[in-house]
Amino acid sequence: MKFIKTLISKYFSHFTYFYRYLGYRIFVALLLSLLVGVLDGFGLAMFLPLLQLVSGDSTADGESMGGLAFLVDGFKSLGIPLELSSVLIIIVVFFTLKGIGQFTRMYYNLIVRLFFVKTLRYRNVEYLSNYSYKNFVNSDAGRIQNTMSGEVGKVSQGYVAYFNTIQAWVMVLVYIVLAFITNPQFALLVAIGGVLSNLVYRVIYRKTKQVSINITKGGHIFQGLLLQMVGFFKYLKATGYMKPYGKRLRSAIDYIENANRKIGFYNALLYSTREPLIILVVVIVILIQVKFLAASLGGIILSLMFFYRSLTYVLTLQTNWNNFLNVSGSLKNMTEFMEELKEGKEKFGKEKFTEFNTEIKLKNVSMDYGLVRVIDHISLQIPKNTTLALVGESGSGKTTVVNLLTGLIPPSDGDLYLDSKNYQNIDIRSFQQKIGYITQDPVIFSDSVFNNVTRWAEKNPQNIDKFWKALEKAAVADFVRQLPDQEESDLGNNGIQMSGGQKQRMSIARELYKDAEILVMDEATSALDSETERIIQENIDSLHGELTIIIVAHRLSTIRNVDKIVLLNQGKMVATGTFEELIKKSPEFKRMTELQEF
Repeated sequence: MKFIKTLISKYFSHFTYFYRYLGYRIFVALLLSLLVGVLDGFGLAMFLPLLQLVSGDSTADGESMGGLAFLVDGFKSLGIPLELSSVLIIIVVFFTLKGIGQFTRMYYNLIVRLFFVKTLRYRNVEYLSNYSYKNFVNSDAGRIQNTMSGEVGKVSQGYVAYFNTIQAWVMVLVYIVLAFITNPQFALLVAIGGVLSNLVYRVIYRKTKQVSINITKGGHIFQGLLLQMVGFFKYLKATGYMKPYGKRLRSAIDYIENANRKIGFYNALLYSTREPLIILVVVIVILIQVKFLAASLGGIILSLMFFYRSLTYVLTLQTNWNNFLNVSGSLKNMTEFMEELKEGKEKFGKEKFTEFNTEIKLKNVSMDYGLVRVIDHISLQIPKNTTLALVGESGSGKTTVVNLLTGLIPPSDGDLYLDSKNYQNIDIRSFQQKIGYITQDPVIFSDSVFNNVTRWAEKNPQNIDKFWKALEKAAVADFVRQLPDQEESDLGNNGIQMSGGQKQRMSIARELYKDAEILVMDEATSALDSETERIIQENIDSLHGELTIIIVAHRLSTIRNVDKIVLLNQGKMVATGTFEELIKKSPEFKRMTELQEF
């Protein structure tokens, strides 16, 4: 059993990979190829009786057809006289059936390929959606981008090339079997010569596979650099770093171009030498057959016809196999990528969250990143519809606490409770659907205002009314009414046409439309001017008592009226209380207010 598993792993790993996605469809495609090959072979075999009739014989026999004489005998047993007209009709019928089979095979292959690509994309989206946030932040964004976009196309090409290779193998085997039936000696000698000639190309195949892996790595690097160029475009322009950064991008492009040039060289070498080599093998075998083995020329001609057909598919086979090796690095990367996503899958509890009733509670919670402890034994209660602020110097653990509260990461030690239910027992996705999240750089999709706020809800009267109420409550309705197409206006890439305050209010409107019960404001106003910050703060204050609000803030002016402030220092909770209470009892908090000229 171990030997069989090793054999499958070594020689059929790619087949097993595709079989996981396609199942029985693979074998249907191969059977269609087999059918096409057999019909083509039978049609070719009938040319020998045709040559007999053309040369002056009154009727045809199957003596020169070797083992394929059963075709002639079969037609005679059915009472079909093998005359010129009947043989021509039989040839037409065989090749017509072959044409029908060929059409069916090609169209079915297209359907299977589209199904494979769709399934691959679906699974990638599903795995990435379920990927844990903790694993995601440690991932290579360039690799994710490259794998889920460009690499999927290459894997699709790999699938086509791989199964074209297998189908070419099927056709080659069909013609070799027919050649063996007709003239075993000739067929055996050509087959041996073909195998020996194919050994010449093993070095080329190995080098092509390695270069393909290098191309995939280069693609990851290029996509990562490109993502950063787009994300940091303004900074690179304003600081004059665009030119040196462009040099890095050009280096990645050169790397990919050089690898592709190598693959092109190997492809050209393979394509230009294989046909002369195979023809040389066939010529040598014919000479051996005629000069030393005294074989009949009729049997050799029919076998040669089959081998000429098989030669075409041998060339196709080698071309497709090398095409597959060209993208085999992408297939290897896709397999490893999807395994990593599966292994990094977030674990969800079974109990659905329906309604937030009493409180969120942290009990002796700690959080480690590697060997570094960023949250150290924090215990905290957040009653429903209260406002909590987290303050402290950079690196004190504020954002990590928020990540824990929102279920983005599990604690290393301790427990979190939602209405006395442990987080680990809750399907955290159902809880997160009730969370509104607004950051310093709010998320604005390149889409219409309506879709940004409603998250692509159906545009019916009920949702439109709810949409405008959310805009009014977030004090952004007047801005939308002034836009050329109002709610259908496109906001551009990350809301490029909007000010920081308008983006923040649009984000608040989205969370209000969502009917969020918990609103998280992570440095949401730190990048705004004082007047815009005041307007946003008024929006937040108007929600006081209606939602549970958690604020991470550097600007202490934004948390003057919150119910409770938690002061963090190096992952520890050093003080809690209202604004006035902390000024009195915490020298550190008092110093922070003085630094901000409170």
